[in-house]
Amino acid sequence: MFILPLLQAATGFTKDYAAAWAMLGAGVGAGLAVIGAGIGIGRIGGSATEAMARQPEIAGTIQTGGLILAALIEGAALFAIVVALLISLKFTYPT
Repeated sequence: MFILPLLQAATGFTKDYAAAWAMLGAGVGAGLAVIGAGIGIGRIGGSATEAMARQPEIAGTIQTGGLILAALIEGAALFAIVVALLISLKFTYPT
């Protein structure tokens, strides 16, 4: 039941709430990026291990492909986290 207080806060939206919503969005975005990257790399690792068990003679090729794909997923996750950090640094709370 966390959504009800957020919806009540949105009804009285002012400039003071803009930073709070930005921080919430940045936190959720960074969390989803990390979770998605973890799931993606886990699936790559599992599939590569299964493929190497089925055909051990091409294990080197499968391993190289898995490492390249894992690096691409890490790059996308890092980009998403940097964007979330930029959003969170854009807004400041009024004093």
